[in-house]
Amino acid sequence: MFVLGLFAACRQLNVYEQLRPFPSHEWASADTCVFKFQITDTSARYHIYAIIRHEDAYHYNNLWLEVGTRAPGDILKKQTVMLTLGDNKKGWQGIGMDDVFDHRIRITQQPVRLVAGEYTFVLRQIMREDPLQKVLQAGLRVEKSVP
Repeated sequence: MFVLGLFAACRQLNVYEQLRPFPSHEWASADTCVFKFQITDTSARYHIYAIIRHEDAYHYNNLWLEVGTRAPGDILKKQTVMLTLGDNKKGWQGIGMDDVFDHRIRITQQPVRLVAGEYTFVLRQIMREDPLQKVLQAGLRVEKSVP
């Protein structure tokens, strides 16, 4: 019985994760990142995360994004999101190795219920610096919420 409970506790909660690389280590505002995924389990609630990988030399403590969301059968809806990556006192909040830092930041306040079908998410940086230097990758992660 214990072994069965252990395997159930280790189940994979990740529904979708995709990263978009920026080979020149800069992200132009015109360079949007488009992510598409399918939802089949409509009984679950989901958390949605933005993923950012940057160099230690990144110039800012935050990143402003325009996040576009298109649910199945709906139009693209846009919102502005500010991601806090660090502060001057404690440094970067993400996980670092050498001079590269990874951040997975939830962009949904609460777990959300999604309808069945294909979702499209579009990420675009809207910082004043264009192109935005020292950004290696941007991505999206969707995972089921644990009750």
